[in-house]
Amino acid sequence: MISVNGQASAVRAGDTVAVVLAGLDIARDARGVAVAVDGEVVPRVLWDSFALADDARVEVLTAMQGG
Repeated sequence: MISVNGQASAVRAGDTVAVVLAGLDIARDARGVAVAVDGEVVPRVLWDSFALADDARVEVLTAMQGG
């Protein structure tokens, strides 16, 4: 089972980070987005090719502005 932001997901082993982002309705070129898999940041240039393992923990972070 792959978790995304702490929740079970429909993402399958072999899917890429780009698939995860599409499932969250986050554009691949969105600014202020970072992705970590199992605690390691995945560089944006690898999002299309970084395949997830069966028990991966994916965290998608978005920067928020405010004050």
